[in-house]
Amino acid sequence: MTAARVVRVAVTETRNAFADMPASVGELEQLEGRLEELRAANVEHHVDLMRAARAQGVQIIGFGELFAGPYFALGKNPLWFALAEDARVGPTVTRLSAAAKELGLIVVAPIYERDPSGQRFNTAVVIDERGAVLGKYRKTHLPCGENEQGAFDEPFYYDKSDGRNGAGEAVVSQNPFFPVFQTSLGRIGVAICYDRHFDCVMPSLAREGAELVFAPAVTFGQKSQRMWHLEFQVDAARHNLFIAGSNRRGSEPPWDQPYFGESHIAGPNGVLPNLSSHKDLIVADVALDELSRPDPSGWDLPRDVRYEIYSKRG
Repeated sequence: MTAARVVRVAVTETRNAFADMPASVGELEQLEGRLEELRAANVEHHVDLMRAARAQGVQIIGFGELFAGPYFALGKNPLWFALAEDARVGPTVTRLSAAAKELGLIVVAPIYERDPSGQRFNTAVVIDERGAVLGKYRKTHLPCGENEQGAFDEPFYYDKSDGRNGAGEAVVSQNPFFPVFQTSLGRIGVAICYDRHFDCVMPSLAREGAELVFAPAVTFGQKSQRMWHLEFQVDAARHNLFIAGSNRRGSEPPWDQPYFGESHIAGPNGVLPNLSSHKDLIVADVALDELSRPDPSGWDLPRDVRYEIYSKRG
């Protein structure tokens, strides 16, 4: 009998951990020269969460979108450009790689990337339990707009993915925009925040072989909150995936924009129970072998899908 493939997975639900934020948006320039201090405070907070997760038996952990700082895209301020860093040897990845190796944890870490040419991206780096960087995923869709709670302008800060994520040995997919990473515990994909709303993203990851998709986000507003649970449950059931969604919780000065949290992990049969005893962690046991069992509904959507007809016009 084949052993069950059950992996204990965690996502974080936190906010900016730097305590000395200015009181108003007009005072943000006070942070000039202090962004490394701000980054370090957030990274060390997340290393502490890695330790707490490992103590609960977690094997894979995913952090929230742009976790090494506040969510700064609520306005246009070039101050934040200095927070962008290299996705392989920058301070965040260097520190997390050491912690991953020490703790034996696989880590999905969404950072603010600056590549060697100076171009900036919203990027998730995947680090294995040996501390090796397996590769990265760059956010493919960027929001710019306003809802009933506030405005946001991500294209001011970074570019949408160019598909140059790098094809290392751990990348088992063919689509350069949607890399899937083979880890010792399963195949991991990433879709960052706004990406989850587009109907080709999750099926693309599923077709490329992903079993567990991390969906880090910074999201707010009534429609986003309404869709947050619906999208992950429907996509997990429709595309035979597990999806781990992480959102911020509470508000961050000086913008004081409230984030609704509600991080969770969904599978083909619904939301998984949260096993965590830590307020900033959501932990679930993910039975990856469930993906190879017959669908209890009797459906076989991957078999019966007809991609060749969906883009045709009369």
